[in-house]
Formats: sequence, C-alpha cells, structure tokens
Amino acid sequence: MVADNKKSDISFAGTFASSAFSACFAEICTIPLDTAKVRLQLQKKGVAAAGDAAALPKYRGMLGTVATVAREEGLSALWKGIVPGLHRQCLYGGLRIGLYEPIKTLYVGDDFVGDVPLTKKILAALTTGALAITVANPTDLVKEGVGALWTGIGPNIARNAIINAAELASYDQVKQTLLKIPGFKDNIVTHLFAGLGAGFFAVCIGSPVDVVKSRMMGDSSAYKSTIDCFVKTLKNDGPLAFYKGFIPNFGRLGSWNVIMFLTFEQAKKFAKSIESK
Repeated sequence: MVADNKKSDISFAGTFASSAFSACFAEICTIPLDTAKVRLQLQKKGVAAAGDAAALPKYRGMLGTVATVAREEGLSALWKGIVPGLHRQCLYGGLRIGLYEPIKTLYVGDDFVGDVPLTKKILAALTTGALAITVANPTDLVKEGVGALWTGIGPNIARNAIINAAELASYDQVKQTLLKIPGFKDNIVTHLFAGLGAGFFAVCIGSPVDVVKSRMMGDSSAYKSTIDCFVKTLKNDGPLAFYKGFIPNFGRLGSWNVIMFLTFEQAKKFAKSIESK
C-alpha cells in the first residue's frame, strides 16, 4: 500500500495473491482469539438466560478462555472453523485489499500527483469492501442453497464496507503521516504502528455496527430497523453501550491488522522480486 498516488509496481495478480495470503495468515494467527470471544459471548447469554448471577463463570478474560479451551478440549479446538474462514479470507481479503490501489487511482485519476485526499481513500475502501463482500457473501452461505447465497447482502455490504474503510483508509493515512516524520522509513516499524492505527480505528468505528448487528440478531422484533436499534440503544443504554468489550475487541482486531499488514508489505516485496525477474 503506497502512501501517495505512485502507480503500483506489481501486477494486480501479484497484489491479489499478496492480499489473500496475508489475510489468511492473519486469520490463522488470530482465530484462537475469535474462538475465545465467541465462548465469552455465549457464556454471558447463558448466565443471563439462567438468571444466576452468583454462578462462577467457566471462562475469564480473552487469554484465560484461550487457556481453558486448550486445556480441556485440546489445542485444535481453538482453530475450529479455520477452513471456511480461510476460504472467505482468500476471496474477500484478496479482493478488498487487492482492489484498493486500483480503485483509489480510478477516483483520483492516473495523472494525479501528491498525497491522495483522505476522502478519496475512504471512498475507495468503501467501494472495495462492498464489491468484495458482494462476491464473497456466497462463501458464507454456500450450504444454504442457491437461493440463499446472497441472503442479508444489504446489511453485510454496509458493515463490511464501513469496516474496510476504517482499516484500509486509516492504515494508508497513518502510514503516509508517519513517513513525513523524520526518522520514519517504509519499514516494519512504520508498518507496525500503521497496523495498530488501522486496528484501533476499525474497532472505534466497527464496534457500534457490531453491537447493533448483535442486538438485531438477538431480538429483531424489538426494533423496526437498524436505525431504530441504534437510536434505542443510545437512548436506553448511553453511548458507552456501543463500546462494551472494547479492549478484547482491540486485542483481536488490532493483532489481526498488525499481522495482516506486516505480512502484506513483505509479501508485496516478494511478489515484486518474482515479477521483476
């Protein structure tokens, strides 16, 4: 991912392959945290349904849950669901990241020189997120039959486009800003900080979206629409309700983005070396 509008020095195929590989590698590294998150969420729902506040929880914290699952069920239990996850990341991750630079260039024009405005970066990331999930959505629902392959595509497009914009545009912008500071170069340190920034902004922007999505899935009859759910949550529970579990979410999404972007930058260099031969 370049900090200005220089033309990419590798082909789209090389960028797509680098993107898909990086997204899959990040998925492999962080799926134990995702497994822990799901267990914690199910535990909270179970306690709430039972109404037994005094019961000692089986799982405590993200890392504690990882340790408990590994001890009781074996390490392999932490990677349950990795195969469909990799299928999705290979297609969705490859497209949303791989298309970002070409779409950004399309919006600013081939002759544009200098730093691309943040608004164009956001627009490009929204576009690639929407396009990628439109193509990849069937991979999540392939077992449901042809008629269901694009079920829920509207909300899915909105959520993934927003999250994608938060990740890619923020990484691009943070990297561009860091490279203007004396001492920072286009290296692993800069990629690390930019990746952390991407994860932070993704959680800040994505948490409200995920909270509304969870509430709609949990009791859709209580809300007329997504907007109604957002307004009622804000009115009844306050703005902090949208950021419950912020720290574990950042731990999961922050680590995913750091691993993905660090791997992506190195994979691009490798692809460039292969193509230049």
